[in-house]
Amino acid sequence: MISANDLSPAELAALLHFHADAGVEWLLEEEAVDRFAEFEAMKAARQGARAAQPRVEVTQQPAARPAQQPERRQAAPKAAAPVAPPRSAPAIPDEQAVEQARFAAESARSLSELKTALEAFNSCNLKNSARSTIFASGTPEGRIMVIGPMPSADDDREGAPFAGRTGLLLDKMLAAIGLKRDNILLTNVIPWRPPGNRAPSAPEIEICRPFIERQIALAEPQALLLLGNFTARHFFGSNETIHGLRGQWRDVTISGRAIPAIASLHPQELLTAPINKRLAWNDLLAFRTRIDTEAKG
Repeated sequence: MISANDLSPAELAALLHFHADAGVEWLLEEEAVDRFAEFEAMKAARQGARAAQPRVEVTQQPAARPAQQPERRQAAPKAAAPVAPPRSAPAIPDEQAVEQARFAAESARSLSELKTALEAFNSCNLKNSARSTIFASGTPEGRIMVIGPMPSADDDREGAPFAGRTGLLLDKMLAAIGLKRDNILLTNVIPWRPPGNRAPSAPEIEICRPFIERQIALAEPQALLLLGNFTARHFFGSNETIHGLRGQWRDVTISGRAIPAIASLHPQELLTAPINKRLAWNDLLAFRTRIDTEAKG
């Protein structure tokens, strides 16, 4: 077993991040316990207890059965009482949840009101397993909106979109074309991290749709940068992969307004396959050219 004293600070930090991503969030003991030694001690105690018990020899003899005694019938075993299934919270039908989400989103007249409505919304199962409700960060005043798919483990812990390593890489990508996250609006399609980073179900996507669409309508961006396969498919309505959707300008219609949007690779995908950074760079250059043109127009 490797002791924490044998690890460098960088190795220890990486180990802690690994356990956090795996879902380990709480310590169960105040002090470290050697479970191996504890198991061996319990095993030795059980063996000692068996050795100390006296051995009793029993000689079985056939018992004579009295003729006058009637034969006893073996009583039938009593049936076990049925175990009631665990009671769960009543499920809200998907159609009803979508209507509730649409009403809550459309009732918001500002981004702050929309954030309050989203945090108070409890009709999506994803919220039950997530630690944080991830709303937008930054400002809509830059008229630029960068949208990702769903919160990561880092986002869920820090309560903000594009946190951790992916956020650091995104900051570098934006800086390369003269943008800062404080001057644009960053958000996700899905505001709650799905358990185990699984893909959201179709009903969960439809429940979250009114909130992201209302967020775009209230922010009134001049251009959208869509990051990742899920995000591009969500807004473009296509089943193609991100490599087939990236680098192409398409209009996304929100509340009757057409907004130019371009899709590119998510920073997490670039961390996994750095060779694709050249593709993302071409998309960023096209995005920079478009927003400069929109600003002049």
